[in-house]
Amino acid sequence: MPERTIRVVRDGFPHQMALDTAVSRVLLSEASLPGAGETLRLSIPGRAVAFGKHDTSSPGFAKAVVAARNAGFEPFLRLAGGRAAAFHEGTVAIAWTIPAERPIDGIRERFAAASDLVVDTLAALGVAAAVGAVPGEYCPGEYSVHTGPAKVAGVGQRLTKSAAMIGGVVVVEGGDLVRDALVPVYDALGLEWIPSTAGALSDTVPGIQPHEVVQAMIDQLGNRGAVETASLSGEVIKTAQVMRTEFDAR
Repeated sequence: MPERTIRVVRDGFPHQMALDTAVSRVLLSEASLPGAGETLRLSIPGRAVAFGKHDTSSPGFAKAVVAARNAGFEPFLRLAGGRAAAFHEGTVAIAWTIPAERPIDGIRERFAAASDLVVDTLAALGVAAAVGAVPGEYCPGEYSVHTGPAKVAGVGQRLTKSAAMIGGVVVVEGGDLVRDALVPVYDALGLEWIPSTAGALSDTVPGIQPHEVVQAMIDQLGNRGAVETASLSGEVIKTAQVMRTEFDAR
């Protein structure tokens, strides 16, 4: 059997998060093409709040968008499922596109693979973490990654006919920024949560930096297959620029 190959891309658009999401959408489309492989994009985002589909249908969505902007966070729409999540320069954004003949059959396996990758990465950095929902957490999910009572990473998933994308965020430092951004946003959306459950890796390992997490994750990925580094093509970026307005939150 051929060795599994995972392409790693580190390009991101921290000051244009709607464009960043559009890039993920293009890569998801490409993953459906014959002969396509896996692509894991790891990037350092800007200050932004990603809203999910359920958020956009909330009566308080427009107010939540304003609340995000007032907090200094760019609102945008996410591809993967889930509720509002905060990104900033102290986090690592994950977008993993995977070809699949029947994507619906492997939902739980892909969730587990992504969260396990995060846990193994953190273990390599000296952070003991586990997978599971944290009572009262923001953007709740069965595959959240936590250190004790604090959520430090979360993942969501989006399916197409023949591919899947797992999107997520690892909060390396600045847990207070996540809390400050999401308190007014969740209030506007009418969602109850416990702000103290939003943590960061730096709470456990002071001084840890996002680039360290990115490199450690790439190292762990090497235990799962062959890793190839690449950059986004001009065509991918050009196509994403055309559709970027679809992911602007208004």
